[in-house]
Amino acid sequence: MSTKSLDRIETLTRSLEVSNVIRLKDAADLLGVSEMTVRRDVAACDNIFTYMGGYITLKSPAAGGLGYIMDRERGSHTDLKRAACHIAARYVKPGDTIFLDCGTTIPYLANAIPENRDITAICYSINVAEILCKKPGIRVIMLGGMYHASSASFADSNSVNAILNLNINTAFMSAGGVNISRGVSCSNPHEVDIKQAVLQTAANKILVVDSTKFNVIKPMLFAKLDQFDMICSDPQCDPELAAKTGCALITQ
Repeated sequence: MSTKSLDRIETLTRSLEVSNVIRLKDAADLLGVSEMTVRRDVAACDNIFTYMGGYITLKSPAAGGLGYIMDRERGSHTDLKRAACHIAARYVKPGDTIFLDCGTTIPYLANAIPENRDITAICYSINVAEILCKKPGIRVIMLGGMYHASSASFADSNSVNAILNLNINTAFMSAGGVNISRGVSCSNPHEVDIKQAVLQTAANKILVVDSTKFNVIKPMLFAKLDQFDMICSDPQCDPELAAKTGCALITQ
């Protein structure tokens, strides 16, 4: 086996130790090779990987290796997440229908939205819905489906169909990684179809990420940066990134 193949296998293994599962297409994007090359690598290491239905997993997943463990991530970079979300909250306008993504950043946005804002908020994450439901003047639409403990969210094909039949003024999206050339990524495969349906439907798309998410690539690529109208981040974000992202970068 060539050195390049070994390097790809090591990269893929590390990725799966974090996320447990990755789509073949996303693995090819992550490794910068064709899907056929990935399948050959996986077939050559059938003692390490399992390939089924377009997804790759480890035969013996790492214990606790969910895409991002909510309890582990919740307290990570708290101040930066809060700063990015306070900026994003400025773009919640009275009368709007908004979408709030799942993850450990968006709850700070839910907290930052003023009461009696007269908005409709669509969400699929328990930790986001729990905050919004306590605020008067906010109507909450909770998407149903299969529960995924790794992100404390519900998602399946019915959730996607529901999104496609809703009018969304502004979507506030989260991500685990933002890379200028590769795009925007997350750790959990069940989030991808939801995120892409929202990006297809929403009139305005705002990416809400703290500065530590830049130059990071997670296993599941779900969007290119030019699909967003704006990025809200924190003051520690490199201002030179604005020119590279191709969209407005707000950090103050």
